[in-house]
Amino acid sequence: MSEDGKTEIRGQGKGGISGMAVDRTYILDLIAQGEGPSVEFKVEQVRPEKIAREVVALANTRGGTIVIGVTDGGIIKGVSNIKQWEERIANIARHSVIPSINIGFFSIKLEDKDVVAVIVSKGRDKPYQTTDGKYYLRVGSTNRIATQSELLRLFQAAGTFHYDLTPVPGTGIKDLNFSKLDNYFSNYNFSFSREGDDQKQILLQNTDILTDRGEVTIAGLLLFGSNPSKHLPQNGISFAYFRGKSINEELIDKQNVDGNLDYQVDTGVAVLKNHLAKPSTIVGAKRVDTTYRYPDKVFRELLTNAVVHRNYAIVGSRVRLFLFEDRLEVISPGRLPNTVTIEKLRFGVSFATNPVIVKFMENMNYIDQLGRGLPMVYQEAVKNAKTVRFEEIGEEFKVTLEL
Repeated sequence: MSEDGKTEIRGQGKGGISGMAVDRTYILDLIAQGEGPSVEFKVEQVRPEKIAREVVALANTRGGTIVIGVTDGGIIKGVSNIKQWEERIANIARHSVIPSINIGFFSIKLEDKDVVAVIVSKGRDKPYQTTDGKYYLRVGSTNRIATQSELLRLFQAAGTFHYDLTPVPGTGIKDLNFSKLDNYFSNYNFSFSREGDDQKQILLQNTDILTDRGEVTIAGLLLFGSNPSKHLPQNGISFAYFRGKSINEELIDKQNVDGNLDYQVDTGVAVLKNHLAKPSTIVGAKRVDTTYRYPDKVFRELLTNAVVHRNYAIVGSRVRLFLFEDRLEVISPGRLPNTVTIEKLRFGVSFATNPVIVKFMENMNYIDQLGRGLPMVYQEAVKNAKTVRFEEIGEEFKVTLEL
């Protein structure tokens, strides 16, 4: 312990955690608040496999702290051998969690008793599992085995599985818009409509619009389907315009924008422009704007980002576009991928939750693959003394743009 009462965390496991200081107040605050989504208490007699289960659950969710030497009710009991616990935690991190995980270990005296705390960061290599092959998630103050859909989302975040390549049951080439396909392939000097049925099938399979079994992929349906929402009810943008600054104010307009992704972006931008006031006055013989309004490219980028990178495995929620007196909120279902943080977004870190959708939207000139979209939004806001906020809230990603 240093002279100022702080204890440096000694990193264990792959990579280690360093440079993080923890003091008595921090630990006492954790104990006072009790067990919750990011805090777990364990007594000294806890078995190693239970510690491993806690580490896996926290890493697969949002990270947190395991305090050892404290009862479930927050009574400090302490541990008897700090060195032994440090070795035990190191072994758990390396050998009882798959893949091995980056954690922090520290000890501190409370009420003349040694207490151990283990810091578990939000995992960069999700999903993690225990050695018996179970994937756990932290829900409230308990852990539970991930459901199939939750596990699917974890693999998506890891980039090991791409949901947009999943076939949509009951679909086939009949569910595609041939006119839209013709228009898309004409950009490559290729006439889709003039090809024979077999050649059409081969072309659509080679471009990931159809699977080898002839079913339309999620990406194919969202970009080229004749009625994508028929099979994918989670598709679309829900728009709401409120008179004041909260959803409790008068609802002026409400619309659902369905159709292909490019149509959603174009229509969504048009709807926004229609509702955004642009006060102006006459100066001499010229009309001059009296307030700043963002250029269309800002709204286009926010909507494109929302529909392209959302998690389409979440079927109960659409992209939501809320316009208030003072701000615009764009909310899309799904968390950020493992390696992407909120802090990195404004510096141009690009990610592809749905790489096939990204490929098509890039070819249709809706995406800059260099990852300059969100940084452009951020710079436009700062340049005009406005704020933009990126947030990950539960299973959603939210952008709030000050108007």
